[in-house]
Amino acid sequence: MSVAILFALIVAGIAAWWLIASRLTGKPWEKAQSEADNEFAGAALAFAPAQVGLWMFLAVVTSLFALLVSAYGMRMEVGDWRPLAMPKILWLNTAVLALSSAAFQWTRVAARHGEAERVKGGLLASGVFAIAFVAGQLLAWQQLYASGQFLASNIASAFFFLLTGLHGLHLLGGLVVWSRSTARMWGGRAKLADIRMSIELCAVYWHYLLAVWLLLFALLLSRTTLRNLWLGICSAVGYGP
Repeated sequence: MSVAILFALIVAGIAAWWLIASRLTGKPWEKAQSEADNEFAGAALAFAPAQVGLWMFLAVVTSLFALLVSAYGMRMEVGDWRPLAMPKILWLNTAVLALSSAAFQWTRVAARHGEAERVKGGLLASGVFAIAFVAGQLLAWQQLYASGQFLASNIASAFFFLLTGLHGLHLLGGLVVWSRSTARMWGGRAKLADIRMSIELCAVYWHYLLAVWLLLFALLLSRTTLRNLWLGICSAVGYGP
């Protein structure tokens, strides 16, 4: 269970860091404007349940992934464990997901400043990167199938399909919300103020999924790969472990 606890603590730490950073980087005039908007539009009452609901949902998802990570860590210690060679495209997929998260953050900032055109471009970019990530994950699955690694052929491959598939399903769920917000924004059926909270929640969700994927990717990499990566980093910075 120590692996699960560590996983949950890391995700919780990232969430706490995000909350603290948001408060520290908040601008007084933006806060005053937000309070004024809430006073006239009742936004505080309308949006609070959505924010609370998202964080409750993320807590449940974190518990689910923590349990699976714990099972993965314990199963690795069994003698019949055979490490799975990770498809190299996963490195590209990781970069693409990071770009999607960064694009959502850029969109979020634009929405706070009321820049509708930037929000449109940011929504489009973040969605394209996210869809590219899902496509890349499916390609990684295809490469494993082509190499003879099926769901039942190896316990390591079974865990790979389970963890990446579950993460992908959560991303697809986020894309449903993204598609609705993007369609309303580009179709002119909603003003920026109407979807600002949706953009805020999507940005938080995307940052969370990126954090989860980075932890899962590090876990799925074989110990040999991790060691070689660490040695390469040490060599690049001139430090000998």
